[in-house]
Parts: sequence; C-alpha cells; structure tokens
Amino acid sequence: MAAQETVDHKYVYDFAEGNKELKDLLGGKGANLAEMTNLGLPVPPGFTITTEACKAYLATGREPDGLADQIEAHLEALEREMGRRLGDPGDPLLVSVRSGAKFSMPGMMETVLNVGLNDRSVVGLSAQAGGNDRFAWDSYRRLIQMFGKTVCEVPGEEFEHALDEVKRAKGTKNDLDLDADDLRGLVDAYKKIFAKHTGREFPQEPREQLDLAIRAVFESWNAERAVLYRRQERIPADLGTAVNVVSMVFGNLGPDSGTGVAFTRDPASGAQGIYGDYLANAQGEDVVAGIRNTVPLQELEQLDKKSYDELLDIMARLEGHYRDLCDIEFTIERGKLWMLQTRVGKRTAAAAFVIAGQLVDEGLIDLDEALHRVNGAQLAQLMFPRFRLDHEFQPVAKGIGASPGAASGKVVFTSARAVELAAEGEPVILVRRETNPDDLNGMIAAQGILTSRGGKTSHAAVVARGMGKTCVSGADELEVDVPAKRFTVGGQTVVEGDVVSIDGTTGKVYLGEVPVMPSEVVQYFEGSLDPERTDDPLVLAVHRIMTHADARRRLLVRTNADTGADAARARRFGAEGIGLCRTEHMFLGDRRELVERLILARTDDERESALAALLPLQRADFEEIFREMDGLPVTVRLIDPPLHEFLPPLEQLAVNVAVAQERGEDVAQEEALLAAVRRMHEENPMLGLRGVRLGLVIPGLFAMQVRAIAEAAVTVTRAGAVAKPEIMVPLVGAVQELETVRAEAEKIIAEVVGDSGVEVLIGTMIEVPRAALTAGQIAEAAQFFSFGTNDLTQMGWGFSRDDVEGAFFWRYLELGIFGISPFESIDRDGVGRLVRIAAEEGRAARPELKLGVCGEHGGDPDSVHFFHEVGLDYVSCSPFRVPVARLEAGRAVVETDGSDSR
Repeated sequence: MAAQETVDHKYVYDFAEGNKELKDLLGGKGANLAEMTNLGLPVPPGFTITTEACKAYLATGREPDGLADQIEAHLEALEREMGRRLGDPGDPLLVSVRSGAKFSMPGMMETVLNVGLNDRSVVGLSAQAGGNDRFAWDSYRRLIQMFGKTVCEVPGEEFEHALDEVKRAKGTKNDLDLDADDLRGLVDAYKKIFAKHTGREFPQEPREQLDLAIRAVFESWNAERAVLYRRQERIPADLGTAVNVVSMVFGNLGPDSGTGVAFTRDPASGAQGIYGDYLANAQGEDVVAGIRNTVPLQELEQLDKKSYDELLDIMARLEGHYRDLCDIEFTIERGKLWMLQTRVGKRTAAAAFVIAGQLVDEGLIDLDEALHRVNGAQLAQLMFPRFRLDHEFQPVAKGIGASPGAASGKVVFTSARAVELAAEGEPVILVRRETNPDDLNGMIAAQGILTSRGGKTSHAAVVARGMGKTCVSGADELEVDVPAKRFTVGGQTVVEGDVVSIDGTTGKVYLGEVPVMPSEVVQYFEGSLDPERTDDPLVLAVHRIMTHADARRRLLVRTNADTGADAARARRFGAEGIGLCRTEHMFLGDRRELVERLILARTDDERESALAALLPLQRADFEEIFREMDGLPVTVRLIDPPLHEFLPPLEQLAVNVAVAQERGEDVAQEEALLAAVRRMHEENPMLGLRGVRLGLVIPGLFAMQVRAIAEAAVTVTRAGAVAKPEIMVPLVGAVQELETVRAEAEKIIAEVVGDSGVEVLIGTMIEVPRAALTAGQIAEAAQFFSFGTNDLTQMGWGFSRDDVEGAFFWRYLELGIFGISPFESIDRDGVGRLVRIAAEEGRAARPELKLGVCGEHGGDPDSVHFFHEVGLDYVSCSPFRVPVARLEAGRAVVETDGSDSR
C-alpha cells in the first residue's frame, strides 16, 4: 500500500506540479525541469524535494517530519509510471540525485547517477540493455565512484588512479576500450577503496543509497567550496538547495547513445548559431568534467540526424519561451532524445551585451529589459586590456576560448599553490588536466585557467565565465603532469614558476608574458572608435545599451580628478563634471617643501611667504581643470592632508639629528625642524589636524585656495570658457566650522569675481558621523553636500582602512561577518543609514540642496543603486569607472520603476 503523503507541509513536488517561477522553492534545476515537463518536452519523470526541506534539515540536523513519507509516496508513483521498482534485481529502476539551488552554482554540489544499482541489480540492468554487460558494469563503477566521493567523502583521486591503472594495464588511454571484465574488476577495486575510507561495505540497499544521497545534497549546501562560491558570487547563504530525483536515462549504451550540452547562442561571444559539445557512449559527467574531449555539437547531425533535428527544434522553442540564451543538457538513449536540464545560461560579459541587443532586434525584449540583463561588473570586464601580438609571439598550443580575456602569470598546478602565490602578489595561471569543484579557491586566486581537457561546457569553462576569469580549455597538445609540476608541449617543458600567457578569446597559449593593448570598448569610450563606422557587434551593443542607460538615468555621473589630463579622459568617458578635486594631491612632488614651510611656519612672515609662493601654482592648476571641464561643475575640496604626509618622518629626522650631533656638526636648523615636527606630531593623523581644522588653525591657508579658485574661474571665463566652481569644505563636524570658513570665503569671492558672471557655490563634505546626524543644521550654511563615504565608513565602523584590510578583513569575509568589504560596497544598514538621514534632514532644511557622493563607492554598482534610492543628485568616481556608474544609474531606474519585459 502506498504511503500517505503528509499534507501539513508539502516538501515534495512532482515535476508536473511546478513551473519556472518557483525557483525559491524548487531551485533553478527543479523549476526548469517542471517548466519543460509542462511544455510537453521529453523529460525523464521525477520529483523535487524543496529548499524548505533542506533548510529544515540544516536547522535541526534531521529530516523534517513527514518528508520520508512524502518521498516514499512520490517514489512509488514514479515506480508505477516507469513500470519498474527501485533497484529491482530483475528489472531495476535507477535514479539520479541532483542538487539544484535557486542560483546556478556549477559543480559546487555534484550529482549521483545510477542510484539503485547493487551486486544483484547490475545483472538485471544488463538484461534490460539486451545483455550489454559492459554498460551495466560501467554504470555500477560510476555509482560507486560518485557515491563514494559525493556522499561519503572518499578522495576522488583514488578512484581516478584505479581507473588509470586498469587503462594502463590494457595499454589504452581511452576508457571506452575497457570491456565488461575490465569494468567488473574495476568495481571490485572501487569497493575496496570505499571500504578502506568509510569502514563499511558499499551499501546494497537501494533505498538507503537514495536517502544517503539526498542527505548529502542537503549537507553540501554548507560545504567549504559551496560557501566559498556563494561569497564570490554574492549568493545569500540562507536559500538552501532543492534535490531532484530523476529516473535514469543512459547515454553510455553504445554508439547510438550519448550525452551533451548545448547553448542556443555562443556563450563566449553571443553569436547566433549551433554551439555545444557532444560525447557518444558517455554519461553527463564525462562532458562537464572534461574527462574525454568532446566533438562539436554539429557533428551530431551525421551521427543521429533525427535526434539532432529534434534538439534544434527544442532549443529554438526554449529560447523563445525563456526569451534568453539557454544552456541545455541532454542525453540520447538508443536514438531517443531526453532533456535533462535547461537554464538561462551563464555567458561572458561580451556575450551578455551582444545577446541583449539581439533579443531587442528579435522583438523578444525591450531596451529596458536589455539594460536590466547587463551590469556594471560585466562592462568593467570589457574594459580590460587584450594582448598586443606581433611576429615575436607565436602560440605553442591552441585550445578552446572558453572565457575571454588576456591573462599572464606564473604557472601553478595546484589550487593551494595558486592561493599561496596570489597572496604574495604574484599573478598566476592555474594549469590542470581538468578542474573540479575542489579547485574553486585556486580558480578565484588565479588570473586565468588553462586545461588540457574539456570544452566550452566543462567545469573550468562554466565557472570561469561566471567569475569573469580568462579560461582556455581543451588544449590537448599539453601533456600535463601535476605531480611533477610541469607540462610539455611541442618538445618544450614548462615548469611551475615559468610565465605563460593565455587568450580566452582565441584559445591560444603563449610562452612568456605578452604585452597588452586597450580593449575596443575603451577605444569606443575614448572616442577613437566611432560606433557609426564599425561593424563590431560588441561595440554596437555597448553603444546602444549605454545610450539607453543615459536616457533612462536620473543620477548624474561626475568624476574624481585632480589634473587636467584626468579630467579630459573622464569627460571622454562621459563624466558630467568633477565631483572631487583633491587639492592636497597638487602639493606633492616639487611643491612639498612649500607646504612643509607653511605648516611649520612660526611667524606671520614665514607663513605669508609660503602662501604667496603657492597661490600662482594653485591658480594654474585650477585654470587647467576649468578649461578641460568647460561648462561642467567642478567641486574643489580644500586641502585635507593628514599632516604626516607633508612632514619629515619624526623617527628618521631624530636619528639624523643625533648622528649629526655625534659628529659635531652644526645642526641648529635641523634641531629647530625636529622641535617643530615633534610639536606637530600626531598619534592618529587621520583623526587629527586636517581638513577644516587645519584651515582654521593656519590663517590664510583656505583663503589662498579660495582666491586661487576664484581667480582661475574668472580668467577662464573671460577667455571664453565657462567655469562652474564649487568649493567643498572637508571634515566638518559642526555647522560653526562651516560658517566660519564660508564667511571668509564669501568676502574673497565677492572681491575677485566682480561682474565676471562667475558663480561659486560653497558646500561641505559629509564624512564625519556627527555631520550626518546634524545635517539639518549644517544645511543652513551649505549649498551642497558631498558624501565622503571612505571616511564615513572609517569613522562609522571605527576602522583605519590602511591597517585593517590586510589585518583581519580576510577573516571577517571568511566567517561571513562581511559579505563584501564595506570600503568596496556601501554598508546600507550602518553607513548607508547615515547617508539617508543626512540627505533627508539636509533637504528638509534646504530643499534646493544639491546632494552627491565622491567616495569610490560612487563607482560601485550596488552602491549606485542605493544612492539612486536615497535620492542623491549625482555620484562621482574615478575616470575608469564613469561608464560603469552611467550604466548602473540607468539600471537603477529600470529596476525601481519596472520595465515592459513582455
């Protein structure tokens, strides 16, 4: 009698009960299997155990009440549908157990195939296959291998070594050359390996195999590599994974069977066509793991035209249904096509832009949806340089360009070594025969990945594309010897530590370091590549989407620039002004001595002499910047140096004086300097005499800068340009500080500007928590606020950025205290709340108050969305990040307002 399904809480869904909208509950794989089932596509029957069951299991350490009964009920229904029982010795039903979280996590939680096989049912499987003993024993050895590694943590390399030994004894490198007797012996060897590491025999009870596999999938959610991948990709840790139990279909039944992965468009370039890999007489993990090199999907037409034509029809149907690039896994069992998975496919940054544009042209999505489907991180990848090749650089090997980019580095053969060298600042290329999920930390650390096996759908390729890492896979000319830490190619030997360069677009491998050149996307932004005169699909797609982003965005995008050259480049990149011009950067180099004289001056004459020397230099600086930003606003921050940056180091100066005294030299001048430096010395310069405090303590300092700004603006304006200066007072914590500086500045501006028509705004930087909390008061004296989120983060968290990032941030990230450094992306709950309070209270006091942000958060994609939400007028960032901020400002509008995505 069938077990009665507990209905208090539904934990198990038949494929026909779900749909693609239920990813939170059924995971991506389960939701898409259900969607394909409901579309009438050939999906092997099965059921999905929900993410809620996983979360309940992880919370308590045991299966939730009712789950076992529900699994039993759905298993019995599956057995009735298939006309077989799980593990029946005479006619066995076998199933696969597959994980499936809401977000794709390729290779993080492995599949277990052929569950239900044992010493008795392997005979029945052979009979099912028409007496194909080889197939039956091949399937059994795969179960022991996958079950041992995934469920019982048996080292996978032991199984691999045993397989290599059997092939070596047979005199072959191809596992297809092994016959039934070879594989029967391999099963015995695998059982011994299993028993050695687990202390028990391989489980023979089919239901025990199933239950243990389901539990292993639940527990794999918190496995080290899964946690690492989620942190890398910013996937929430509390989602849990679903489990899919699917009746087995077999691609390893002979030459009329096989397995493959297909993409509806090229995931590397976005080009339309037939892309994918196929492997005859194989099961799915052979393709993904890159164990055997595949053939291009097009060759399936010659091998099995009926299945090929049916597959193309299904691919077109799925892409139209999902309105996006689809990644499809399929198996052919004796000429019958089965669909095992589909999902919206991972793609390179270039492909993301190209495909978005294509889908607009095809009427499947609108431009708002196209803008939603790309992001700033992808755009930043497209701005990376590429190789500059000439006759000196000839490739030594060529594989498959699996993930674009140009990467050079020292060769390493293990993930541990990659992490070790990368931590020392060395760029590395991780070289493997094929990667597996255990290599994730090394893949993250490496500049690029190079494998001798696999294709565009191998583990290395899929994970690298997801992370934006350069990858060349399937470079089969390489003989990789991991234990010896070397590879050979074309008679040359490359050992660990040698430098290689890999091109993830062409798949070519070079010895030594290859020089790089700007990407075509950077050339487009800089104006040297005209979108009206190119047929480059990437440039055309970027231009089209950026044009729409600019039309949609509300936030203006300015740049942080201290020189005319930086300002000019940022303007070419689309900057609409300067949000932060750091004047202290103008005092480095040859001018440092003048600033030192000013700070250490003991008399009015000494101070005025130093200021008089600085005034024309400052004025010339501002004239250059105002000319470059003709007609656009320029926010100049008055000098804000931690004093130690401009004074001689106290310890070194003391040593020099002591040595000179010991020698009997005249050191009166040096002693006076030492006394002055001691007088000005601070234990914590970042919280000391800087910003507005320095301007109030040193008479004439801010006045000199205000005069230089005003005179430069008048000079540039009278020469025919338009200067729009905004003077920003730094480090204000009390309105009285700003009032004092503003009163003096307004007198100077009125004197200098006269009837020139130049208007100068005066505002402040909100970077002290007290300023954010008293913003209503400060707004009465400020015409604009610019949030200095770097310092606001330092003071809000009590962190010294220069000290803590290397000291303990790695541990905070590892423990999950941080999902990402708060200096990299705005801390919405803490620092972000200060920004929100200041914006709201500042605008309440002065409705016309201009609001911007000038910390590097202004170029961080996630932070830009927050600043849009809070209602700022502009963000400001480094010149290179201006296009990223423009794109994300447009995306923020689309995501806030929604779009017609049809």
